Amino acid sequence: QVQLVESGGGLVQAGGSLRLSCATSGSIASISQMGWYRQAPGKQRESVATITSGGLTNYADSVKGRFTISRDNAMNTVYLQMNSLKPEDTAVYYCNARLYGDTRFFWGQGTQVTVSS
Repeated sequence: QVQLVESGGGLVQAGGSLRLSCATSGSIASISQMGWYRQAPGKQRESVATITSGGLTNYADSVKGRFTISRDNAMNTVYLQMNSLKPEDTAVYYCNARLYGDTRFFWGQGTQVTVSS
């Protein structure tokens, strides 16, 4: 198993930037992929960005060119750099991890991001 702790959320004006961090512990060597998801009030949780242990990334169309996911070499920490933020980016952002050979999703507790217009 892995444990995930997010940080870095907050309130920012439209056009501003935030960087989210996700610290991992536990079976880090078994992580195959990590990602950031978000859930706005009244909406389903959606994938924002993912990164594999090999460094391959994938982004939702709504954030391409504005958000960047990155990690340290050991997958100890994963980051989400969010630039040019929009009010529609307002949501609780969750860190997610998947392990090799394991179908479970592991989640952090979430961090609130609020973008004011």
